[in-house]
Amino acid sequence: MRESEGRRRGQASATGRDVSGSLARQSLLVAAVTLVVDCLGFLLTTASSYPPPWRWAVLAAIVVVDAALATPARMSGVVAVAQSAVAIAGSALLLGSGGPPRQLNDAGLLISAYRAGAWLDRVPAVVSLLFLAVGAVAGRILGEGSMGQGRIVLDATANALLPWLVGRYTTARRAYIAELEQRAERERHSRQQALAEAIADERSSIARDLHDVISHHVSAIGVHAGVARLKATASPGTVDTRDLAGSLSAVETSSRAAMIDLRRLLDFLHGYAPDPTGEDRQPGLDNLAELLDTVGGAGLRVRVSVHGVPPRLPESLDIAAYRVVQEMLTNALRHGTGGTAEVELRYDDCALTVTTANPLPAGPRVRPDSPHRGLQGMRSRAALFHGSVTYGPTPDGTAWTTTATFPLAPPDPLDPS
Repeated sequence: MRESEGRRRGQASATGRDVSGSLARQSLLVAAVTLVVDCLGFLLTTASSYPPPWRWAVLAAIVVVDAALATPARMSGVVAVAQSAVAIAGSALLLGSGGPPRQLNDAGLLISAYRAGAWLDRVPAVVSLLFLAVGAVAGRILGEGSMGQGRIVLDATANALLPWLVGRYTTARRAYIAELEQRAERERHSRQQALAEAIADERSSIARDLHDVISHHVSAIGVHAGVARLKATASPGTVDTRDLAGSLSAVETSSRAAMIDLRRLLDFLHGYAPDPTGEDRQPGLDNLAELLDTVGGAGLRVRVSVHGVPPRLPESLDIAAYRVVQEMLTNALRHGTGGTAEVELRYDDCALTVTTANPLPAGPRVRPDSPHRGLQGMRSRAALFHGSVTYGPTPDGTAWTTTATFPLAPPDPLDPS
């Protein structure tokens, strides 16, 4: 993860340097082309009667201000003022020498107006626009002597306002595209984060299911196998084959159930479609009888009591409630003293409450190999439905109780069922 992040940063830095270098080269190219156009236009339209000193001084000024178009964007305001000054001063200097040329730094004025509109903030951009408009109009007036109001407005619009507006539009469009790219990047990051969270949730769900399968079925297999071994080795001459066969049959049943659950999880991981007949669906509260038979065969008697009218539960909630009961009884089988466990299902208008109680052995309870994954799994399952789980020994320490509460949606008064 850190290597990929560092690689992305390095690529972004290299891309930034490439873009910066490309912009610098393009800026130099624009300045060079502008300089060539203005210089050629000045030389081709300059009268031969101009005094050489003035002529070369104005040409040098044009070269300087056009070359300044290659300076950083923050200098756009200064360049605009300089271009305007050259347009006015050049026309004034050449006024008494046969009339100023028809073109001084017209291309420089256009490009500097675009730069001012594209790169400067609002106030500096407007001030630069005013200077450029004055320079363009004043240069024409000095050259032609007088101009009508319509011509003044036309020149100011064509040589200053129009390229300035194009610059503003280009900047606004660039900002809009950048916002779209940032929004797309945020959405992509959000999708990746949501996908990572969904994968983590699925992994947690699969881990809980695997824990339920392994903890319950394998615990039952171990208990039944231990019983069978004791029966087979207690008195070789008095072995009751029916009891032994019953214990081995319970091992076979638990093994088959474990294989079915594991196959279901593997099919889910491989992306296989569920069985449309429903034979491969995960168990729910309707399968409690099978669960009680399994733990009963392992020596734990269970007494179930139901209070209230069981509604039709959503499949996901039905599976979660079954898994919680399964985990409760597995813990009772592994850590209790056998005897009789109590399971109570209480339905009311707003919640399903599952409560179990089982006897505890006397003395301290040592569980060095238990990381409490079962309890964490029950809490996670209940939390998916905004429920809660509480557990702990009774005050006298003779029993362990676990209570899981699942909120239920209120019934729809318009539902005829």
